[in-house]
Amino acid sequence: MSEKILQMNHIIKEFSGVRVLKDVSFDLKAGEVHALIGENGAGKSTLIKVLGGVYFQENGDVVIDGQIQKFTCAQDSIKAGVGIIYQEFNLVPTLSIAENIFLGKEMKKPGKRLNRSEMIRQAQELMKTLGFENMDCSKNVQTLSVAQQQMVEIGKAIFNDSKILVMDEPTAVLTDKESKYFFDMVKKLKEKGVGIIYVSHRLEEVLELSDRITVLRDGECITELDNSKKTVTKEKLVNLMVGRTLEQYYPNRESCTSEEIVLSVEELTRKDSYREVSFQVKKGEILGITGLVGAGRTEVVKSIIGAMKYDSGEVKLNGKPVHFLSPHDAIQEHIAFIPENRKEEGLFLDTSIANNMFMANYNRISRKGILRKKLKKNFLNTFFSKLDIRPNDPEKPARDFSGGNQQKAILAKWMAIEPTIMILDEPTRGIDIGAKAEIYKLMDDLSKKGCSIIMVSSEMTEIIGMCDRVIVMAEGRVTAELDRTEFSQERIMAASSETTQKAG
Repeated sequence: MSEKILQMNHIIKEFSGVRVLKDVSFDLKAGEVHALIGENGAGKSTLIKVLGGVYFQENGDVVIDGQIQKFTCAQDSIKAGVGIIYQEFNLVPTLSIAENIFLGKEMKKPGKRLNRSEMIRQAQELMKTLGFENMDCSKNVQTLSVAQQQMVEIGKAIFNDSKILVMDEPTAVLTDKESKYFFDMVKKLKEKGVGIIYVSHRLEEVLELSDRITVLRDGECITELDNSKKTVTKEKLVNLMVGRTLEQYYPNRESCTSEEIVLSVEELTRKDSYREVSFQVKKGEILGITGLVGAGRTEVVKSIIGAMKYDSGEVKLNGKPVHFLSPHDAIQEHIAFIPENRKEEGLFLDTSIANNMFMANYNRISRKGILRKKLKKNFLNTFFSKLDIRPNDPEKPARDFSGGNQQKAILAKWMAIEPTIMILDEPTRGIDIGAKAEIYKLMDDLSKKGCSIIMVSSEMTEIIGMCDRVIVMAEGRVTAELDRTEFSQERIMAASSETTQKAG
C-alpha cells in the first residue's frame, strides 16, 4: 500500500464547551478505501467537516502530503486536493450538469462568452468514465433524479483533481444497478491512486469496499481494523459501534391477532406510477410494502394521504370511503406520514428542532390560540426524554442534529397527534444501527397500543424483522402478499423482480 497522503493527528473539536471530538487520529493512504463508521453523533460528520475546512479544530493537525494545513474555509480544503460529497448535495439546480462540473473553472470563447459546447463535451467524457455514458450533460440539475445528482457530485470532485475523496452515505439514494456502477467506479478511482474515506451505515458495503475500518464512538476512536483480507465481520462491527449483537437489533414482537380492518385500499391506480393496488391494514398491525426502487411504493402511500392524486380506485377508513385532498385532511383523521426524504419533506432545516416538533401540535402547546411557555416546555421534555433526542437542545436548528435524531424528532411530532395509522417511508435510511433499534422499538410500542403501521422499506432484514405481513410490488403492481410464516429473502426478492405484463 502507498504512503499516507492524509494524517489527522489528535483532533479535538468543541461546541459550546462540549467536546465532540476527543483526541481523534485518522490517516489515509493513496489508492485505498478507509471506512469511517459509528453511530449518529459519534463524530464522523464533525471530523469530515474539519477536513473540509467547515470547522476549525481546537487542537491537532491536518497533514496532507507531509504539509500541515491551516484551512480557513472550504475552498482551502478543495485547493489542497480534498473533495467531499456530503449527503446534502452542493449543486446549483438551475445550471446544467456541465456548468455545475465546471463551476468556478468555466471555459470561455474569445470575447468572454462561455464555451458551453466544449464544457458539455468534456463533461460527457468525464461522466462516461464513471459508467454513465447516456447522461446528457446539457440538462439542468433540477431535472435529475437524486441518484443522478449524486453522480454529478462525484464527477465534480473528480474534475477538481481530488486526491482525497470523502463519500458520505454515497449509496443511500442509489438503486442496486446504480450501486454496482458506483462500486466499479470506486475500484477505478483506487487504481488511479485516489484515497477514499468511505462513510456509510450500510455495513455490507463497508466490508466489501474497505481496506481499513476506523470505528468512532462518542467522539473517540475505538479501534482501527485491517480489512484488506475481508476477514472482518458485520457482527464485530455492530458490537464495536453499539455494544450489542445483531439478535438484539429487533424487538421480540408477537404477531398481530386483531381482525379489525382500519384501512382498505381497493384497485388504486395512478396510470404513470402504479395499477390496481389492493391491500388491507388491521388494527395494531405492521404491514410492510417492499420492492425495488421505482416499483411505485412511495406513490401509493402518498396517494392514500392526499399528497398525490390517483386516477381510480378507493380508499376506506374503518369501512367508510374517504378521499383526502391533502395531507392535512389525513392528519385530521389521525393518519401520520413520515416521508422518505426527511431533509426536504420532513423538516425545516434552518428552524429549531422544537418548532419542527410543534408544527402539527399547536393545540397541545396553546390555550385559546395563545402559546403557553409551560405547555411548550412540558411537551419538549416529554418527547426529548421518551425518544432520547440528542443533544437535549430544543432551540438548536434541525440541520445541526444527526440523521437519527432528526428522524426521532419527526416521529415525536407525529406521535404527539396520537395517530391511529402511521405510514413510514424508508424510516431508517441513512441512520445508524443504534438509532434504528430505537425506532424499531418505538414502532413496536405504537403497534402494541393499537396504532396500525405501514412501513415502506428497501431493507429486507427490517421487513422480515418487523412486519406481520408484507406487500411486494414490482413495476407498479402487487406481485405478492406474504404473512410472517411465509417470509424469506428468496421469496421476497423473487416477487420484487417479477415482470408484470398485465394490460390496463
